Amino acid sequence: MAASDKNHCCRIVLTGGPGGGKTTAADLFRREFGEQVVIVPEAATLLYMGGFPRSHEQEVRMATQKAIFHVQKNLEDIQAAHFKSRILLCDRGTLDGAAYWPSSDGDYFKHMGTTLRDEIERYDAVVFFETAAVGDIPVIEGGNPARVETVKEAAELDAKLKAIWSKHPRFHFIKHEKSFFHKISSALNIIENIVAEHSK
Repeated sequence: MAASDKNHCCRIVLTGGPGGGKTTAADLFRREFGEQVVIVPEAATLLYMGGFPRSHEQEVRMATQKAIFHVQKNLEDIQAAHFKSRILLCDRGTLDGAAYWPSSDGDYFKHMGTTLRDEIERYDAVVFFETAAVGDIPVIEGGNPARVETVKEAAELDAKLKAIWSKHPRFHFIKHEKSFFHKISSALNIIENIVAEHSK
């Protein structure tokens, strides 16, 4: 059930490969619109910065993504219950883990006890920030210390995430630009239009 069915203005997920600018855009939008906006933080960053272990072993990666999925989902549900009728900007969403899942056999949804359709319907819109890595930029503005991907890995993750999230009926793509200012400005305009449409 989408956020609009739960007495909220809208629930928007901001996603994309590492270093795309989504966190910066969320912070700027929150500063502009104040208490109308609630930012749901990225679960992966919270866990990793809190000391959650990292490993390349398949079983550990699977357990990690399970933890991230459930923390992300519950963070969103807590904010939705606590801040009714506000704009929820989700820094990543529950589908992101599918791109990080080590198996290629489609087990992600089975292990999470959900479906692609159910997770898509959690969000009213998706704003996808293409990673700066596609421009071969090694240093990302406002870099997240919890992110450890190389430029190549970031670009590969970006492609996987796009393939997943582009299935959403209201998918908005913000392509990489040399001008970070222009990219963020374009994204903020799109987010504002989404909110305006859902506020009618």
